[in-house]
Amino acid sequence: MKHHPRKRFGQNFLRDQGVIRRIITSIAPAPGDALVEIGPGQGAITTGLLRASGTLDVVELDRDLVRPLAQRCAGDGELRIHSADALTFDFCSLTPAGGRLRVVGNLPYNISTPLLFHLLERIDCIRDMHFMLQREVVLRMAAEPGCKAYGRLSVMLQSRCRVTPLFDVPPAAFYPAPRVDSAFVRITPLADPPVIRDPARFARLVASAFNQRRKTLRNSLAKLIGSGVFEQAGVDPSLRADALPVAGFVRLANASCNSAD
Repeated sequence: MKHHPRKRFGQNFLRDQGVIRRIITSIAPAPGDALVEIGPGQGAITTGLLRASGTLDVVELDRDLVRPLAQRCAGDGELRIHSADALTFDFCSLTPAGGRLRVVGNLPYNISTPLLFHLLERIDCIRDMHFMLQREVVLRMAAEPGCKAYGRLSVMLQSRCRVTPLFDVPPAAFYPAPRVDSAFVRITPLADPPVIRDPARFARLVASAFNQRRKTLRNSLAKLIGSGVFEQAGVDPSLRADALPVAGFVRLANASCNSAD
C-alpha cells in the first residue's frame, strides 16, 4: 500500500536523485561510522548511508513506515530501527564505546528548532550533524550579530558548534512540495568551546534578551542581572541583543554567576 505523507508528522519526502547524491557526498559516510538518521521516511538517503557504513540506526515516529523501510533496506547492511519520538529519544544511548555519533536527517520543519535544542543538550556524544531544514531556519542558525536573522537559535548553537550552510534545495525536490525553500547544513561541535559556568543561566539570559530584542540589554535583562555585571563582563548595556556577539553573552552569563556567588 502506498504511504501518503502525513501532515501531522510534517512529512515531505525527498525524491530528487541529484539532491540525494549531493547529500550523501556531503555527509561522506564511511565504514565504522556511528550513523543515526532521524526521520528516514521512505528511505531516500537511508540506503546510501547504510551501504556506505554497513550499520545504521534510524529513529522513526510513523510506525506505518517501519516495515516498508526494513524491506527496502534488506541486504544493504544492519539497519536498527527505533520506533520513537526524536524529541524525547536518548541519542547518547547509541554512542559506541570510544566513539561519537554522526546524526543526519531530513527534519520535519514543525519540530526542527526544539529538536536542535534537544540535540544540543547531548552535544558531547555527537561528532557532527547534517540536516535538511527550512532555509529560513538555516539562515538563523548561521546568522552573525547585526543581522535580522541573528537570535536565540544563533547564539545557542554557535556557543557550542560551527554552523556551515552547504546548499539550498527547491520545493520541487520533495513530495509533497513544501511552501518554503530548504537548505542542507552541517553542524560541527567546537573542539574548544567557550566555558559556560552555568548553562541553564546562560540559556535563560539569552532567551530573555531576545524575547525583548527591541529593548536595550539593560532593560531586557534587568530582572536577571545587576548593572555592575555589564561592566564586569565588558558589555555595553545600551546595546540590543542582536548586536551582541556570542562571546559577549558568554561573558555576561559568567559574570552574573560571579555576582550570584
